[in-house]
Amino acid sequence: MPDSTPIVPVILSGGSGTRLWPMSRPERPKQLLALVAEETMLQLTARRTPADRGYAAPIVVANASHAQDVEEQLALAGAEPSALILEPMGRNTAPAIALAALAAGGGASPLLVMPSDHVIADVPAFHAAIAAALPLVEAGWLATFGITPDRPETGYGWIKAGEPIGPGVHRVERFVEKPPRDKAEAMLEAGGHVWNGGIFLFRADAYLEALAQHAPGILTAAREAMDKAVREGARVLPDAAAFALCPSESIDYAVMETSEQVAVVPVTMGWSDVGSWDALHEISDCDTRGNVCSDDVIAIDTENCLVRTASGRRVALVGVKDLIVVADGDDVLILPRGRSQEVKRILEAMKG
Repeated sequence: MPDSTPIVPVILSGGSGTRLWPMSRPERPKQLLALVAEETMLQLTARRTPADRGYAAPIVVANASHAQDVEEQLALAGAEPSALILEPMGRNTAPAIALAALAAGGGASPLLVMPSDHVIADVPAFHAAIAAALPLVEAGWLATFGITPDRPETGYGWIKAGEPIGPGVHRVERFVEKPPRDKAEAMLEAGGHVWNGGIFLFRADAYLEALAQHAPGILTAAREAMDKAVREGARVLPDAAAFALCPSESIDYAVMETSEQVAVVPVTMGWSDVGSWDALHEISDCDTRGNVCSDDVIAIDTENCLVRTASGRRVALVGVKDLIVVADGDDVLILPRGRSQEVKRILEAMKG
């Protein structure tokens, strides 16, 4: 990292994470759970940008109902935030990042925007990608990090990398919405395309200027919400009435897809958004029969299963394969591997 202006990590922790039900729920979302290590996803995210690598204290944007959990987990990770912005309601990523950019002072400080619930196995590769993007970012570019694809994934947005504009850095030619399978296969075969991992690096002022040009309603509402915010130590409570008027838009839609100076750094860093139980099985260490099980699970003549339990509940399996079994409290989820995205059907059925 440079000796000049430290990079300010911005950790987005406002998601509800219901795709990992029953363990992840609105009151206890994915980022607050220990899914891939002893520490939670939030703690692992915070540890990727330590002070001894030249990073400033993080700015965290979270749901107001999670304030105490977030503070406790960050303290245990040794990552006390300079600001904990507590959103009165969710308004998607563009407004959340606007709040953080304003909290950072709105000047030339580079902001590294990271979701709080992603896995990055190769952190040195991530740091190298950040270093590659930084010269352009300091010159006013908006940068994103493109994940090297290894399959024709239809659940992610894709980015087509254009001309090189620096070592390991390309101009973004275009963003591609979540594609059908045939289009994903064609992009994978053609090369030059990466997954949109939702991680960004830009100066605070460059982002706010882009909002002013392309999404002025977001900037106006965010400014008013922060001008009227209540501050309690590191906690920042934006004005609810002002923030409620903010358009709900993603950063991709509001800024990245419409701005001129947008760069992408392709990177292979063991990334996963852990967006389903299938994804967790894929990135976890399996036993010799392909199983990923909690310590108190008994699995006999069982293959290629993911079994997670909480609250001391014992689960036993005999003679099965390719199942996902998750038990938490009074709720038990059982489905075939490959269909964990259909958890949303269960949640819809429970509502109605």
